[in-house]
Amino acid sequence: MAIVKKYQVTIVAIENKIEGVYTLSFSSEKGFKYSPGQFLHLAIDPEFDGSGQWPESRCFSMQSSPSEEYVRITYAIKGDFTRQMEKTLKVGSEVWLKLPYGELFEQEHKKVRTVFIAGGTGVTPFLSLFTHSSFTEYTNPVLYAGFRDKTMNLYQDELETAKKINRNLIVNIIYQNEAGMIDIEKILTDNQTDCSFFISGPPVMIKLFKQSLIEKGVPASNVSTDDWE
Repeated sequence: MAIVKKYQVTIVAIENKIEGVYTLSFSSEKGFKYSPGQFLHLAIDPEFDGSGQWPESRCFSMQSSPSEEYVRITYAIKGDFTRQMEKTLKVGSEVWLKLPYGELFEQEHKKVRTVFIAGGTGVTPFLSLFTHSSFTEYTNPVLYAGFRDKTMNLYQDELETAKKINRNLIVNIIYQNEAGMIDIEKILTDNQTDCSFFISGPPVMIKLFKQSLIEKGVPASNVSTDDWE
């Protein structure tokens, strides 16, 4: 199991391509150590100095590959903590991270025709795998990613990188305003019940999709979720 460490980090980049959604990049002098699919705790209390009780924080999936210099997350404004992030965090701000947490891709799973299902920013933990060299170990992986509309799909560059790393990756993008919600029934029709399925997105989506897959005959051990929230 990975050792969780505290990092005092500097925000080196903030992207805000669409209203209410931000991508932050963090740097650390001592570097980061984590695996694809893991998540972190972010604390923004300016009074915290690294000692004493860990302050209020929130969990975010790491979007970046472990081979990258910076850790990157994307968040949408949901609640007081993320509103405070939007208000106070600037390039150059120093904050604290604790990582790594989780074992999404460390769990035993099949790497042939692995199915990844994501809603909105839920695609980010998958990108940390897709843009890592270990993604070459997967045979004919398939992604189903749903977004409200085309403006919400901020991940084209990373998906292009993923296709270069694993040329057999199949990418299905579903825009809700054009084709409706992700159809879990169709996904199961297109794939076999003995595949490994990974689901990431809003908690309600995760719960419903997992339940649907299991009811249709997918073993519970073949369904993994990114639901640390």
